[in-house]
Amino acid sequence: MSARKFLVVADDTPEYLTALKFACRRARSTGGYVAILRVIEPAVFEHWSGVREEIERQARDEAQAVLQESTALVQTETGLPPEYLIQKADSVRTALREVIAADPDIKILVLAAAVGGRGPGPLIAALAKDGVRWGDRKVPVTLVPGDLTDAEIADLA
Repeated sequence: MSARKFLVVADDTPEYLTALKFACRRARSTGGYVAILRVIEPAVFEHWSGVREEIERQARDEAQAVLQESTALVQTETGLPPEYLIQKADSVRTALREVIAADPDIKILVLAAAVGGRGPGPLIAALAKDGVRWGDRKVPVTLVPGDLTDAEIADLA
């Protein structure tokens, strides 16, 4: 049996770090590891393929830089380097469906809810509306408050 993989979506929200810290703590306490997904939306530039390719290259470089920023945290918290996943898709939901369907080691998706009265966040709202089926697989979603402190994460995870 393979180790349990905790998947976190690396987006540009402050809640991403909370979800990542929680996933790291859960991975450490259960002998699992962390995978971080960064989604790149396809460049829509139909007239010049060279420009589109350059935009996509820059988006991939940016995604790799965002993922690299998380390496030290994950390594410190779990003792293992994270697995990086960069997926080109029209939406985060589509990317999640593809990634989860392709990797049976992903056992839990960890998301953090938005804070500050702006709703739970677009991905969480979509999951609440459409459900959490990922193709043929059912993967639990752990939803944590986006404003958990490090001490609260340590206590809960």
